[in-house]
Amino acid sequence: MNTKTIVITRPVGQARHLMELLGAALSKHVTPQSPQILSLPLLTIIPKTDDRLSSEIIGAMQDTDLAIFVSPNAIECTLRLIECAWQDLARDIIPIGVMGGSSALALHHHGIGSEETLTPILMPEQNGQWDSEGLWQELQSLAWDWSSKKVVIFKGEGGRDWLAETLQTAGATVEAISVYSRIPLAIDNPAWLPIHEMNFTDSLWVLTSSEAARYLGNVIEDQFRQSLNDANALCSHDNIADAAGAAGFSKVLMSEPGDEALIRASIAWLAS
Repeated sequence: MNTKTIVITRPVGQARHLMELLGAALSKHVTPQSPQILSLPLLTIIPKTDDRLSSEIIGAMQDTDLAIFVSPNAIECTLRLIECAWQDLARDIIPIGVMGGSSALALHHHGIGSEETLTPILMPEQNGQWDSEGLWQELQSLAWDWSSKKVVIFKGEGGRDWLAETLQTAGATVEAISVYSRIPLAIDNPAWLPIHEMNFTDSLWVLTSSEAARYLGNVIEDQFRQSLNDANALCSHDNIADAAGAAGFSKVLMSEPGDEALIRASIAWLAS
């Protein structure tokens, strides 16, 4: 029996967390054979550090009504730039919107949402709605007149602009601030070596970024003899699944967003 392989394609820090959770979950399940679990950080997060950006953030937050972080990376990079507690950033406590549980956990690690006077945190309730569309649905429960509101969105360079465009269409003033960039994994990085040696037919690639899926497709086509057409992709959003299909995967499995859902889907694939 060939050894099955699960490839985690997240940036290093997030990949380590998911691999630990997956390893712990696998220890509680009986599978025909222990899988090989590999980390292939297709994108590296590079935080921005310049003082002008710090001043831009502090200035933008003085008259904003809502801050949105698009990812845990956006939270970590923003808080590193402002170098103060969230509630010290402006005169009033600014509510925060996030799209999913990983971002909520990142806020919790920084004590945001557990202060003496709580910072309001808005997030889609259902795991299956942990995306931009789900957050927008949650924001509409505020029943705000968006034409009188300003929203600051913290994000990485590039990425999806659906939520910013939707808020602008609703009448909000939106300021998007990029606090990090993404660097693709160099093709001579040692992380690619075990990928060359594994059997794609018995592999599951956990994809949580459309940009990473597109980059993966380009590298495999240019550098590998095997094809992603023989491999399985596990995606947490329709847009990522579309990118995986365009990258060459013919077998694309879907999961709800969030680490727990990805782990359940991975274990189901191992048992299949």
